[in-house]
Amino acid sequence: MGVDYYNILKVNRNASEDDLKKAYKRLAMIWHPDKNPTSRRSEAEAKFKQISEAYDVLSDHQKRQIYDLYGEEALKSGQFPPQPNARAGAGHYRQHHGAGAGSSQYNGAGFRFSPRDAEDIYAEFFGSESTSGGARGGRGFRDGFYRASNSGASSSASSGATGEMRKGPPVENVLPCSLEELYRGGTRKMKISRMVFDTFGKQCNVEEILTIEVKPGWKKGTKITFPDKGNQEQPGVIPPDLVFVIDEKPHAVYRRDGNDLVVDKEITLLEALTGKTLELTTLDGRNLMIPLTYIVKPGDDMLVPGEGMPISREPGKKGNLKIKFDVKYPSRLTSEQKAELRRVLGGVS
Repeated sequence: MGVDYYNILKVNRNASEDDLKKAYKRLAMIWHPDKNPTSRRSEAEAKFKQISEAYDVLSDHQKRQIYDLYGEEALKSGQFPPQPNARAGAGHYRQHHGAGAGSSQYNGAGFRFSPRDAEDIYAEFFGSESTSGGARGGRGFRDGFYRASNSGASSSASSGATGEMRKGPPVENVLPCSLEELYRGGTRKMKISRMVFDTFGKQCNVEEILTIEVKPGWKKGTKITFPDKGNQEQPGVIPPDLVFVIDEKPHAVYRRDGNDLVVDKEITLLEALTGKTLELTTLDGRNLMIPLTYIVKPGDDMLVPGEGMPISREPGKKGNLKIKFDVKYPSRLTSEQKAELRRVLGGVS
């Protein structure tokens, strides 16, 4: 039969129009090119076009009928045995559906297949506004071993009467990242092990490496989805999606506040009054020299523009660095020191 449109949409052959819409919406949201990292964009585009073509054929009564009877090659070539009353069928089809772009029709030369544009179909479901996503990476390193779990899979959508194949709920795993990694970006190699059923219905364990490209500026709670990479519950059931959720490890010096970085700095009373140069090592290893040229009062903050976290949705832009000062007062002063302070500061208001 060539391409199996039912398998592409993960539906049964008796799927209803509602089943097809549900299946298309779920898969289109996963595979739309704008929802995938740059490294997977070509794969996503090909998959997205397949899903759109499958929905276009199966949601059209005439196309689906020809496909079911003669297969994909005959549908696209128009080469198949003529059906009784083909001309009458053609007139009826034109009357109800028109014969413009994206239509299929019988005419004097036979059936002509013309697929609809994938983005047009997507816009009918979600509007013209595209989705956003994607990721870029840098430094690569190997992570620990993750085992996908199907906990809660029994709550998945039922199959059979509706025609839509069952799929378990997404399986989430926490992915701890250092603040340096979220600042620079990086590539994670995740080795996973999961249970699947082979073509003979035998359960087996498979291992594979998943690549996660951490984008500079990603925040805690960011989710990376790998479709159908969870454990397969039983033959014929779609494996659940495997989702990694970004978590942020505590840092010894900096803490994050949205797109800003915050650092606490203790200075002496003398430094608060006379000034000093602060030295900080940035998250990408640069030495930052910050001159303190004004009198610092307890509780004062200092803002250093452009030295915060990268802003993932605005490449090239960063938040700010906030320095919060804590002025350390001396625990005691000698009589001579007090006298000297009175002399120096006596006339200062």
